[in-house]
Amino acid sequence: MSIEARLESLGVTLPDAPAPAANYVPFVVVGPLVHVSGQISSDESGLITGKLGDTMDVAAGAAAARRCAISLLAQVRAACDGDLDRLARVVKLTGFVNSTAEFTDQPKVINGASDFLVEALGDAGRHARSAVSAASLPLGVAVEIEGIFEIR
Repeated sequence: MSIEARLESLGVTLPDAPAPAANYVPFVVVGPLVHVSGQISSDESGLITGKLGDTMDVAAGAAAARRCAISLLAQVRAACDGDLDRLARVVKLTGFVNSTAEFTDQPKVINGASDFLVEALGDAGRHARSAVSAASLPLGVAVEIEGIFEIR
């Protein structure tokens, strides 16, 4: 089954790859690796904003992280000229969580992205990862995630 078909079976349609918000490129391909710039939490309604430990709980943060993962896959599809089946594996994610100083469940928030990628890609979705706190994130978003992916 193709990756796009697996996503469809999960009820996920990838959006067009989001455009960069400043002076950078959305991804860089170096050999078999695609380095994807940080993708901020957003959905069809717009930005997903909030601060974990204050205005958002872990479940809402994990849902925001899942949306970041969907945007990451959209960028990988663009890097592969529209052929997402060239994706061999997720190598590494770095997740940033807009959270209070007291909030310590950043890994649980970023699990929203990790769990989704494993669900969508199977073993190819398993990856190395960092999950860190940020005092604030661009535009007040709840989560930002960057990634490294191996392509064929």
